[in-house]
Amino acid sequence: MDTTHDSTRTQLLQAAFAEIHRHGFQAAGLSEILRDTGLTKGALYHHFPSKHALGLVVIDEVIQGRLADAIFRPLEEAEDPYQTLLALLDQRIHGVDDEVVKWGCPLNNLIQEMSAVDADFREHLSAILARWQGVVQAALARAQAQGRVRADLDCEAASLFLVAAWEGCWGIAKNRQSAAVFRHCLRELRDYVRGLA
Repeated sequence: MDTTHDSTRTQLLQAAFAEIHRHGFQAAGLSEILRDTGLTKGALYHHFPSKHALGLVVIDEVIQGRLADAIFRPLEEAEDPYQTLLALLDQRIHGVDDEVVKWGCPLNNLIQEMSAVDADFREHLSAILARWQGVVQAALARAQAQGRVRADLDCEAASLFLVAAWEGCWGIAKNRQSAAVFRHCLRELRDYVRGLA
């Protein structure tokens, strides 16, 4: 395995993620990404044929990878998915500050910026949302089978609402530039989940 090749690619992806998170995809500058990594334009184009291609890989690998680590895998591997879902909400409630909220959710930012203007971005972003909803739906269905949530719960509808509300909390908190708003919003979402028992 060529570790230098992998290291260069990882550096580029992390720098691109940071640049896109702060400035949006359309305003993100390749020169800033190269400055932050100390790499050459040739190194960038060796790994990614275009800025567009780089953006899609940031979605598929960096953003989806962060969500997988923070939300997807914990729910998929949980013995008690209902309590794990509540614990994940608690972690977010207690784990944000104004600096985190300032830049918003990377996924939400790109959904708002790119969904209407680029079909490739919309497709890749939609795939993450579908995976997120599917993970939550499966977790709720397992919790239902365990008798942890109501037998009459529509797990598909509930999972769609949960993902939409979670991302909506990010959007309004970023607009208000307030971690307190984010925490308040997520507490309401946590109360909704508690009400599913």
